[in-house]
Amino acid sequence: METHTNVRTVMKERELRHAPEKVWRALTQKHLLEEWLMKSDFKPEVGHRFDLEADWGKVSCQVLAVEPHKTLSYSWAAHGLESVVTWTLTETATGTHLRMEQSGFGPGQDQAYHGATAGWEKFLYKLEEVIADLDEEGER
Repeated sequence: METHTNVRTVMKERELRHAPEKVWRALTQKHLLEEWLMKSDFKPEVGHRFDLEADWGKVSCQVLAVEPHKTLSYSWAAHGLESVVTWTLTETATGTHLRMEQSGFGPGQDQAYHGATAGWEKFLYKLEEVIADLDEEGER
């Protein structure tokens, strides 16, 4: 998605057949986050700084917004990219509409933009698997 400032955003949306509370657990509980995203020391507390670690490197993050079962936002800084990831959960008649946006890809960051576009597809596929494996209370 192009804007007048040439800053791009990767946006992915999913319709999930699970309650927002269950989706929220997979987005915010450290042990579940590690199953679909990366190893981390995440806590859903505004101002908390955390790192996401993978074999390709580390992402430095800070929690920017937390509205349980509705919105989670954190900065995402890695390899010269300064961006923001925002998750929005909207309850639907059949479960949850999940939207993920990563904004802040500037001119000259085509590789990061295309990498994020493909990477989030893989992460979201894994996220859906993790959520599906949780019981109704969001536990294993």
